[in-house]
Amino acid sequence: MTKTTAFLKKLIPGPVTAILLGLIVYLWFRPPALVDDLAEPLPAAPALGDHRLDTLRGQVVLVNFWATWCPYCRHEMPAMQRFYDDHRARGFEIVAYSLDKTQVEVDQFMRDKGYTFPAPLATPAVTEAFGGVTRVPLSFVIDRDGVIRHKIAGQVHAGRLERLIIPLLDAPASPR
Repeated sequence: MTKTTAFLKKLIPGPVTAILLGLIVYLWFRPPALVDDLAEPLPAAPALGDHRLDTLRGQVVLVNFWATWCPYCRHEMPAMQRFYDDHRARGFEIVAYSLDKTQVEVDQFMRDKGYTFPAPLATPAVTEAFGGVTRVPLSFVIDRDGVIRHKIAGQVHAGRLERLIIPLLDAPASPR
């Protein structure tokens, strides 16, 4: 055995090390999120600021709380934009409430990254309407009837969006 071959064999991880490395990579790119299935009415619309969610009744809405300084938030945004582009014509909307300090920094981030869904600042009234936002990312999926169906405490990704939102897009709104 040559010195090079012996050196390369030392670099090959054992099975336990390989599993742990794989788990770390998986969690980095798809960290766990707690998904709660709910059936709660949309919070009172007057408390929701300029982007009134009651005007989106009849559409499936992802309400996302995020910040430009949050790495998981930044990581989930491309999947949200792709899903938005692919399903907006079917009645899907996103309102991404930012916890940043100024609308200017949020607008600059959205423009620089090419994100096209609305991203207003989250006011204290908005965060309180959704039970208080103590961590980001935090998302809520609202059905066509204005009922909160899912709460996602953690990062959303393409598979999670498809699993939670496509069935709601396929279901018609109830007659009023």
